[in-house]
Amino acid sequence: MNSPLVSASWLAQRNNNPQLIILDASSESNISGKKPEFENCVIQGARHFDLKNKFSDGSAPFPNTMPSAEQFQKEARNLGINTESIIVVYDNLGLYNSPRVWWMLKAMGHQHVSVLDGGLSAWVNEGNPTSENHATDFGHGNFTASFNARAIVAMDKVKANISSKEFMLIDARSKGRFEGTAHEPREGLSSGHVQGSCNLPFQDVLENGFMKSEEELRAIFDKLTLGDKPLVFSCGSGLTACITLLAAELVLPNPLAMYDGSWTEWATLQETLIER
Repeated sequence: MNSPLVSASWLAQRNNNPQLIILDASSESNISGKKPEFENCVIQGARHFDLKNKFSDGSAPFPNTMPSAEQFQKEARNLGINTESIIVVYDNLGLYNSPRVWWMLKAMGHQHVSVLDGGLSAWVNEGNPTSENHATDFGHGNFTASFNARAIVAMDKVKANISSKEFMLIDARSKGRFEGTAHEPREGLSSGHVQGSCNLPFQDVLENGFMKSEEELRAIFDKLTLGDKPLVFSCGSGLTACITLLAAELVLPNPLAMYDGSWTEWATLQETLIER
């Protein structure tokens, strides 16, 4: 499995592989107000990846913060994930939470992981088997986390980059939020953007819950004239930025990383460095 993105038919053909683990990264709600096409059903055999409660740092001041390697390893083992596991992640909104989980697993050293293109809807609409409940009958895993520090860029480096311009910061929020003409969904948070960053709303790389073609993605990134600079992705809280990061992974050779604190951290702590 070399591609970070796989189809429902690809998954269906390999669903009997004992090394395959399907992770459901769906959440009960989301800040974008999106609604799933199918509710109260999961891919048969899928295990629940609880992004909010088990795979985020609950002690951090900002949402969706990457947990420690120790916490991630513990929870991954509780899901029965092994070092040799082949993982496919999906969610019930097409592509929403699942790219975040893909990125987290990669950042923690697991290479055999992909995202299901089109998510639960793609699986159901092709007539594949579903269940009402997640799988719980599996053993304890042996996954060992090996965190790649280059996967995350901290706020101080984002601040320094305003002058150094060592990397390009790509903001996945909507144009209105980026330009400061629309309100942020989180109460009390001002809109705007980090000086020198560019805007690529995550919706622009998607079409009906699927990732756009590689040809379309190349055209989108070409318009940003990124060159060979490293790319760092940001959004409201580090979630939807992973959708644009996944799109870049498919078509660009540039080094890729996440500003995990994203706009929530920046607007909270760097009010004097906000452009509108």
